Amino acid sequence: MNKYKEYWKDLGVTAEIAAFAPEGKLEEFHAILHVEPRDELFDGQLQRIYSAEERLTGLPDITGAAVILKRYFLSDATNQQPLMRQEAHCSVSVIQQPPLDGSKVAVWLYLQKGSRVANVNGVIVTEHNGYRHLWKMGMHEHKGDSAWQTESLLISYEEMLQNFNATLAGNCIRTWFYVRDVDTQYAGMVKARKENFAEQGLTEQTHYISSTGIGGLPADTRALVQLGTYAVTGFDPEQQRYLYAPTHLNPTYEYGVTFERGTVMEYGDRAHVFISGTASINNKGEVVHVGNIVKQTERMWENVGTLLEEGGTSFEDVMQIIVYLRDVCDYRTVKAMFDRKFPHTPHVITLAPVCRPTWLVEMECIAVKERHNDQFRDL
Repeated sequence: MNKYKEYWKDLGVTAEIAAFAPEGKLEEFHAILHVEPRDELFDGQLQRIYSAEERLTGLPDITGAAVILKRYFLSDATNQQPLMRQEAHCSVSVIQQPPLDGSKVAVWLYLQKGSRVANVNGVIVTEHNGYRHLWKMGMHEHKGDSAWQTESLLISYEEMLQNFNATLAGNCIRTWFYVRDVDTQYAGMVKARKENFAEQGLTEQTHYISSTGIGGLPADTRALVQLGTYAVTGFDPEQQRYLYAPTHLNPTYEYGVTFERGTVMEYGDRAHVFISGTASINNKGEVVHVGNIVKQTERMWENVGTLLEEGGTSFEDVMQIIVYLRDVCDYRTVKAMFDRKFPHTPHVITLAPVCRPTWLVEMECIAVKERHNDQFRDL
């Protein structure tokens, strides 16, 4: 794996890049772009981000790669999304989770080189070596409460999966639930998800899906929940396993929520490890270090590190990190901590309340590790 930064002075944009590019195999890239505010309006910052995206795809090692996913973190989604261009070649997520570096926009991009990419009725599908990867972001409803919207979104997603001979229980690997006013609306989302999952055969006796449920404002002011998803078809059940870290974390169903702490997808040449939103919690489900942002960050790292280790990986294999803070005033402290621990790993820190008021910080990440699994096909 190669991690590096590019800085385009004329654009005032820094690109943090992680590349997993084994010779002769499918190549993967994660990048997070940060723009200097320069006392500029949103449109100016956005145009510089767009220009940086073009330069990113023109870098020597990335040339020829297709953009699969873009997630834009905005400071005012309702007013800013209408100024953004429509894109059909990749799955785009736009959410109000302000970057805390003073800018109005940041973006995470995921790219692949070597796969076939198509837009199939709004789903971005990548195909290679018998696998199909299905990315669908930005789903939302505009009526009803958070429970109704969650149920409606999941039903729509399940119907969409049927078009690819896939199911929620059998093929969905990762979800993201962004909840408006998470302190009051999260409970409705949790209830509806739990009920829907039970109908789909997802219970504490079977398995759930790795997920992040976090505060975030969709651009549509009527939307209380926004859903993003990733699914895979063409794999054997033995290729997927779940991470628990029982020395550090408890099963999520013990406090009424229904998601996995992490998921590993094993391929012949690599493993993908998806770590769900993880905070400062112990194996009894209790918040640890209430009120102390430094100790909560350290315990969060400990929890994530234990999950990664269980998945046969480490922080060295992490290709991107998204950090969510409840209090903007904690930004400088947390940024300094992350810059020291992860100086080369692409990461972004946003303002997004965690689902429990006493959790001050949460993170999620994706890791990729080289494997030699003869029993499975390469990615």
